[in-house]
Amino acid sequence: MYLLIVQILISILLIAVIVLQSKSSGLGSAFGASTSYHTKRGVEKSLFYLTIVVSLIFIALAIVSSL
Repeated sequence: MYLLIVQILISILLIAVIVLQSKSSGLGSAFGASTSYHTKRGVEKSLFYLTIVVSLIFIALAIVSSL
């Protein structure tokens, strides 16, 4: 029961981090037409690493709950 609640909370957190990470950058870049590249710095880099950590926690919880 508690594992299910934690998994739901982690999934909500994962959705929030992904939404915060996305930028409003025109329709052309949605189809791969963007040719500008930049390095991640500051908050953007932190959100990127937080997304990876939260997604790994979510995957681990999904595996544990399926056992």
